[in-house]
Amino acid sequence: MKRAVITGITGQTGSYLTELLLRNGYEVHGIVRRSSSFNRSRIEHLRDDGEIYGKCLFLHYADLTDSTTLRRILAKVQPDEIYHLAGQSHVGLSFEIPESTFNETAGATLSLLEICRDLSNPPRIYNASSSEIFGSPEEFPQTEMTAYRPVNPYGCSKAFATSICRVYREAHGLFVCNGITYNHESPRRGENFVTQKIARSAVRIASGSQDVLSLGNLDSARDWGYAPEYVEAMWSMLQHNSAEDYVIATGIATSVRTFALAAFEAAGMTIFFEGEGIDELARDSKTGAIVVRVDAKFFRPTESLKLIGDASRAAASLGWIPKTSGPHIAHKMVLAIQSSE
Repeated sequence: MKRAVITGITGQTGSYLTELLLRNGYEVHGIVRRSSSFNRSRIEHLRDDGEIYGKCLFLHYADLTDSTTLRRILAKVQPDEIYHLAGQSHVGLSFEIPESTFNETAGATLSLLEICRDLSNPPRIYNASSSEIFGSPEEFPQTEMTAYRPVNPYGCSKAFATSICRVYREAHGLFVCNGITYNHESPRRGENFVTQKIARSAVRIASGSQDVLSLGNLDSARDWGYAPEYVEAMWSMLQHNSAEDYVIATGIATSVRTFALAAFEAAGMTIFFEGEGIDELARDSKTGAIVVRVDAKFFRPTESLKLIGDASRAAASLGWIPKTSGPHIAHKMVLAIQSSE
């Protein structure tokens, strides 16, 4: 039985990865932060299963910035693989808390590499990189060779973490892979992310419990993929015979506007955007028409542009090919919310 450690196990990606590893016969150890309120809803179904929790799934308290505790846990568990997913992951929020974003994303990754370097049998390491390292790229789509040009504190932190992983791979021989993942969404996405905000608003407006959806830049486009598919690529990287970096993406850009249209369509409604040929009073129960407002407070100081990934290397080396992209994900998210209510 292989042992794996996951930082960020309670997050969207961590929960799907945990399920995948358990299906593959792993013993999984998750790093969780102790706090006065529990935020483990995404893995609660696993913790409630007596055949899983305490037998092949274990949780350990630690903070990413507490290298002493992390060292103690890794020395005890002696994992075969580490999936480093944790850290402040909200791009917009990184402008408000840049120092903690850097400490959790960049500094913690360096500490983890140092700990693994000192272990007698260093594990294989997956580091969650991000398309935000490319920021404002000069080539489209982006590949593993595209230059880093981050435009926000989160992207800068991820660029450092990605680079230091490559340095430790080349200088110290660690088996460490960077997964340069583009936005990946699912019904488990947090509501502070625009995709979940749109999906939940569509359901609430359709039920009459919300009136209007306010968004920022409607033309902002992202290469949105499906999180359960992306964790398969992450696992495959550490099964490969050599450590490499991989872009994980669909290669299809979807705008916020298109995502919103798809979400409201799934909820059985038609929407119009403020200032685009329809007055706000045109909302009416007969047509189901809703106006989406544009609010300047949701615009970012700087915006990443045209982030579209080329996952050719992952297809050739890992056999990984994405199946689900933007509008289809919007439908899945809305239908999941409706079925749970």
